[in-house]
Amino acid sequence: QVQLVESGGGSVQSGGSLRLSCAASGTTISNYCMGWFRQGPGKEREGVVVIDSRGDTSYADSVKGRFTISRDNTKNTLYLQMISLKPEDTAQYYCAAGPLYHSSSGTYCVRTPSGFVSWGQGTQVTVSS
Repeated sequence: QVQLVESGGGSVQSGGSLRLSCAASGTTISNYCMGWFRQGPGKEREGVVVIDSRGDTSYADSVKGRFTISRDNTKNTLYLQMISLKPEDTAQYYCAAGPLYHSSSGTYCVRTPSGFVSWGQGTQVTVSS
């Protein structure tokens, strides 16, 4: 079982930037689907971005061009660089790990929260206008 600890959240003004980190222990994240999810006040948890073991990524339309996921396998750490932040980005952000699934076409990640089994405690991002 992988343990995940997020950090880097905070309060910024609209247009600002933040970098979230997710330190993993217990296993090697390069073998997993890794993702960032967020949950705003009164909203359901939603996917922000998922990265698979090959490094292929899938971003939510709302963050494309503004958020970038990266993975440092030597540090076993996942990152989320966020720029041009907007008030609607305000949410608790979670790092998650999930299994790779196999099909006749190859391996793939499930991009919804149901496809992830290990979760961090979350880090709050607040963007003011």
